[in-house]
Parts: sequence; C-alpha cells; structure tokens
Amino acid sequence: MNGVDYSLYLVTGRTLLPPGKDYLESLEESIRGGVTVVQVREKDVDTREAVCDKYNVAVLINDRVDVALATGADGVHLGQTDMTVDMARKLLPPGSIIGVSCNNVAQVEQAVLEKVDYIGVGAVWGTQTKKLTSPIIGVRGVGAMLKVLDGTGITAVAIGGIKSTNLLRTLHGCVSITGHALDGVAVVSDIVASPEPGQAASKLRSIFKQFNESSRSFLAPSPSSNLTVESILDGVVKLMTEIRKVNPLVHQITNAVVTTQSANVTLAVGASPIMATAPSEMEDMTRICGALLVNIGTLREENLNGMLLAGTFANSFRKPVVFDPVGVGASAFRKGTVKTLLDNWQASVIKGNAGELAALAGTTEVESKGVDSVGSGFKDPETFVRNLARRERCVVVLTGPTDYISDGASVVVLQNGVDVLGKITGAGCILGSIIGSFCATAAHTFVVDEALKDGTLFRGDMLTAAVAGVLVLTIAAELSVTRACYNGPGSFLPGLIDELWSLEPALVQSYAKITVK
Repeated sequence: MNGVDYSLYLVTGRTLLPPGKDYLESLEESIRGGVTVVQVREKDVDTREAVCDKYNVAVLINDRVDVALATGADGVHLGQTDMTVDMARKLLPPGSIIGVSCNNVAQVEQAVLEKVDYIGVGAVWGTQTKKLTSPIIGVRGVGAMLKVLDGTGITAVAIGGIKSTNLLRTLHGCVSITGHALDGVAVVSDIVASPEPGQAASKLRSIFKQFNESSRSFLAPSPSSNLTVESILDGVVKLMTEIRKVNPLVHQITNAVVTTQSANVTLAVGASPIMATAPSEMEDMTRICGALLVNIGTLREENLNGMLLAGTFANSFRKPVVFDPVGVGASAFRKGTVKTLLDNWQASVIKGNAGELAALAGTTEVESKGVDSVGSGFKDPETFVRNLARRERCVVVLTGPTDYISDGASVVVLQNGVDVLGKITGAGCILGSIIGSFCATAAHTFVVDEALKDGTLFRGDMLTAAVAGVLVLTIAAELSVTRACYNGPGSFLPGLIDELWSLEPALVQSYAKITVK
C-alpha cells in the first residue's frame, strides 16, 4: 500500500475505552477526526476493521503475521523479539507494509539493512498502556536515530506516552542535526480513552499540521544570507530600546548565592525580576511572566519539581526558557537533573561555559572543576556550538574570553569583556538573568501569526536576544573598570550595575566586537 500518511498513527486498546463507548464507534470517530493509520494491538482480533476500509485508512497488525494474513490487513508491526523481517516478508503478500520497533541507533541501522517501510521509535515518554521492555529514550534521544534514516526513504513514527500536551515538545525535540524530523506519532490512550475521540484526534492532527507549517523551514539549518553584523546590532538596539518600554517580568529559579545580584541586574537593564520556587505557584507565575530562567547553581532535590513544572508551563504558554546548567559535570545528580529537565521541556536558550557545555554534549574535550572550565577550551568552538544548538534545537551560548552564540545555522562571535568579570561570584548567573530579560522583550515584540501560533514552543528572535544579553553585560563591564571609583572586584559590581542602568544603545553599537560566521 503506497503513499501511506503516518502522521497520526492510532494504536488500539479496547481496555482503555471509557464506559459505554463502543470500540468501532470510537474508531470511526477517531478516523474522522484525523487518524491516518491504525495498528491493532489485541491478540484476539479475528476480523479486519471495515470502518478503516470505508475511509481508506491502512490497518496494521501488531506482531501477528498469521492474523494479518487471515484478516487481509495491510501489513504488520514487529517488535525486536518477534518474527524476523525477512520471514514476515516471505509470508505476507507483495507490497505489504512492515514496520519495526527501534530503541537505539543499532536497531535503526538493522532496520535500514532490512529495508522496512517504517520504524516506530520509542518509548519517548513513560507510558501506562504497555509494559516497557526497553529503556525510555526521551525526546532528545530520537535525533541520532533519525539521522540514520537520511536518504533511505524509511518513515519514522515516535511512540510512547504521546498526547496533546506533550506533542509539540515531541515534534520540536525529535529532529536530527541534519534536520530529519518525524513523519508521524503513534498515540494510544489520548484518543482511545477519550469520550470524544474524534475531537482528541483532531487536536493532535492540528498540532502536527501547525508544527509542520511553522517549523519545517527551520529543521535543516543553513547559513542565513540576511544575517550580518549590522542586522544583528540593529536588532540589539531595538531590544535595548524596547525593554525600557515593555519592562517585562522575568521569572527566575536561580542560584541562591546570587539571587540579589540577579534581581538587581534585571532591574538595571529595564526588566522586572520575580524569584519564585514553590511548585504550587509555577502555573500562575509562568502565565504572567515574559520569560523563565532556570539556573541549577544551588540545586536541591526539593527544587526539581518546581523547575519541571515551570519549564513545562512555559512551553505551553509559548514563553522563552533560558537554561543555565551550572556545574552540570560536577556530579551524577546534576547530570541526571539536567537530562530530566531537558527531556521534559524545551529550552529556548542554553548558556554555559566550555566545561558545562562539554558535559551537556557528552564530550571530554573540555573538563570542569566545580562550576569552572579547565584548560584552553574547544579546538573548534564554532563547530561545537553550532552542532550543540542543532542537537538541542535552541540557541546555545558558549561563554569565555570569547563568546560564541549559535542558533544551529550561524555563529556569532563576540570578543568584549574584562577579566574581572571572572573574579566576582555569579557573573555567569547574572548573564542568564540579562539574557532572560532580552528574551522576554523579544517574545513580547514578536508579531504573532494567529494561524500558526500553536505550532511553536516559543516566539521571538532568541539569537539576537542572546547576543544582546552578552553584549550589554560585557560592554558595561568594560565601562565599569574605567570609572574613577574602580579598585577591584569589590568596587566592580556596584559600578557594573550602574553602567547597566545607564548604558545607551549607541555605545553598544560602537563598542561591540562582533563577527558572524
């Protein structure tokens, strides 16, 4: 069966039906709502669902080739411990669809060799509808598997705990660094357990459609011919002007060591800070803020739930999330926390030094000591930051003597700043606060296309906002050491806050040391 649309792949589960809901009635409503493929999971099925024929929807049987043959199904879906692809192909009629479950890159590579029609990748989230025999791979683990499919023509469908509330995060995150995205998602309970399965399916299909229409052009990054030093600085000037008018509220779950400093610099650049950590108020805080900053500098187990909720709500309200994985390489607890956070919500900007970003990327090229980097940094920082931005699907800010900022396409290189910035506690943390302030401004000033507003997780030019944050801090630092009252780190911080308060856009334009690659 050629030309199958895998975008909304329904896996049946009769035991999940709500009271009083007939299976075939639910199935027809689901198809009318947008389901494009149906996989029958039950082992005791003895007839092909005629309603699928009525709407020309492909029917696949889970595991059982004999049932597929008996019912005249369009094909089968095989697990890793089921019948081999070669045997199934010999038994099934020519042209039958064969799909395979894959949980890692090696299994995808084998599926490519076997020339299957599609793969089911998962589980991407935890699920209660099926006992898992393989580890949850998470949204961020899918990209490497999709990259294997480049040029093969094999379709990929994600499965495992997918529902309308996490579908956009799934679609946005499940993309390879080469821009290979999912062709569809497999859903079980969000449709089958719904008393209104047609509406549930329609909502899922709408999110998928809007994601494709609003985000597909950004899936395969390529250098932007329109991005120049002049255009970036023009954008920075605009943000610096607008932030004083907008006065955005920035919700900050941040390092307790520098909470006061972070609040003060937020005020100095023209935004308003609110430091809230209680999980019970995350939804309300995220609803009213312009952006969220999550900084794990003084990470405690009791803060994790608040961070999870805040980021999830920020994604649902389309608010930018700035993430600062402070000292991520210092402990297994921090590494595990960062993985949990980024697997659950999508960051708009990730900021860190070389040691932190190396740990996040899983490379030992740069090591860290606590929250500090050790050594001279990456041999090729431009390639590193570009690839990490593509993998994490966001803007990445690599801080150091030279700062590198990338959206996965271009890399902006900044060479402002002074050494004394590294001699005060929390310089990186206050940078996160400033970037968050400009991200909130960029989101506020972004013109929303109402037709596509539900297809993205955040709005605004996050690259320019990140550049603005770095330039404003580093240039203010340069100016602060020229003040008559400057005598070292102790007098530097108050002077820095004063310079942030009085800094004019024209000075940033004239002082900026910036290149675009």
